[in-house]
Amino acid sequence: MHGLLNYILWLPILGSLLILLIPKEKVNAIRWFTVAVTTVTFILCCILYVNFDQAVPGIQPFTAVSMPWIKSFNIYYKLGIDGISLPMVWINGLLFLICSFSSFDIKKMHKGYFSLLLMLQGSIFGVFMSLDFFLFYVFWEVMLLPMFFLIGIWGGDNREYAAIKFFLYTFFGSVLMLLAIIALYFAAEGRLGAETFDMVKLMGGHFADLKLSLFGMDLPFDKVFFAMLFVGFAIKVPIFPFHTWLPHAHVQAPTAVSVILAGVLLKMGTYGFLRISYPIFPQAGHYFGDFIAWLGLVNIIYGALCAMAQTDVKKLIAYSSVSHMGFVMLGIAAMTTEGMNGAVLQMFNHGLSTAMMFLLIGILYERSHHRWIVTPEGKKGFGGLYAQMPKYSIIFIIGLFASLGLPGLSGFISEALVFIGVFKPYPTIALLGLIGLVLGAAYLLWMFKRMFFGEIIDSCKEYADVNKREMFYMAPLCFLVIFLGIYPLPILDVMKTSVGKLVIDLAKFAP
Repeated sequence: MHGLLNYILWLPILGSLLILLIPKEKVNAIRWFTVAVTTVTFILCCILYVNFDQAVPGIQPFTAVSMPWIKSFNIYYKLGIDGISLPMVWINGLLFLICSFSSFDIKKMHKGYFSLLLMLQGSIFGVFMSLDFFLFYVFWEVMLLPMFFLIGIWGGDNREYAAIKFFLYTFFGSVLMLLAIIALYFAAEGRLGAETFDMVKLMGGHFADLKLSLFGMDLPFDKVFFAMLFVGFAIKVPIFPFHTWLPHAHVQAPTAVSVILAGVLLKMGTYGFLRISYPIFPQAGHYFGDFIAWLGLVNIIYGALCAMAQTDVKKLIAYSSVSHMGFVMLGIAAMTTEGMNGAVLQMFNHGLSTAMMFLLIGILYERSHHRWIVTPEGKKGFGGLYAQMPKYSIIFIIGLFASLGLPGLSGFISEALVFIGVFKPYPTIALLGLIGLVLGAAYLLWMFKRMFFGEIIDSCKEYADVNKREMFYMAPLCFLVIFLGIYPLPILDVMKTSVGKLVIDLAKFAP
């Protein structure tokens, strides 16, 4: 069991390299090899889940891996998971398996595409498993490369612009993160007795009373570097005003890449807050709490308003992600047990519902070759889809209402917990946040009405309903959003002990 994380982390990376040995003409072999790798990886993620001890609040002992990497600088190859990282590891395994099936529609350069897809999966696993800050940063940066090429080569007409904008935004945040990592490394010697990148050792508010001499001023060390890390993680979430790269990336990316981008990559930012920013700088977390809560509210309302204005269905769902991630930030800023649990559960549930929506849009795009709700000429892009594609429509309804937060589906539980957790510290923000729920219902139902109701327009009369392969990879997501909406304990029980420990630790430093 002690090597389980190694297998999960390195199997996709090894598979990425082995694909390069398959002749490019053997497209089916490349596809099914990718399916095999992602299947085995997901099975290992399930084994990890089954063996998880819900009573242990910290890093699970059976997952801990630690060995010297660059010993002269005290850099370790250190892996481990707890209740906060396990849901993200599991959903990463699930979504890449689903995306390996949905990627059968890719038309060019199959070897390069599937190799990069597996490399992306491995690097994301590395981010969620790393317990050494230097190792975390390496995987954070490595993730940029496959994503850049997947958008830039296999994306839409404006793919180069979208890929470069994604890369530049994220790289800018990474530079600030690197400065914070270096500062922590040297500051640790005075506070912990040795220079270290070990995240667990760095946690605990050791740096609150340190001063940083900058431009002739003595500034509070923890607040300066909390702010630097905040920008790095906020760009990935994305939090307003760093969100502008996301709609471009989503619209231009291939379907599977959009699924991974919304389902997993955005969560890397919020995971960074939970794993690094708040545990290492708890005093600064309290200091900036009001600011982050208001930013979360801006995300919710601004993202929803932008979604209402869209005529491209994929861009509408992209802006809905901006809005939904605002709920995660609200829950984190509240620093209450209910708020934090709601935030982590929302990270997971949003990954399911938004994956459904982007996969469904991709299925429709394969038939229509456009994504217009209303075309630039003012005509309907879709109409009467419910009569033409009944099976597709039922799946779409499930994904839409899960995204909307309808009671009985997974999104409701997490959003309800967030509001319960936020109401006590920020009652005004909680009440204003309800506006976002109303706006979310408005833009999603408006979209559904225009696309699925009414007479079947001529361009939709030839569309085929979902085929067996599409039904196969959509079924697990449909099941999960319904099952977890009725019975969310399989995820809540995993996270609650670790989240509870984090809330207790943060409360010790409350002003």
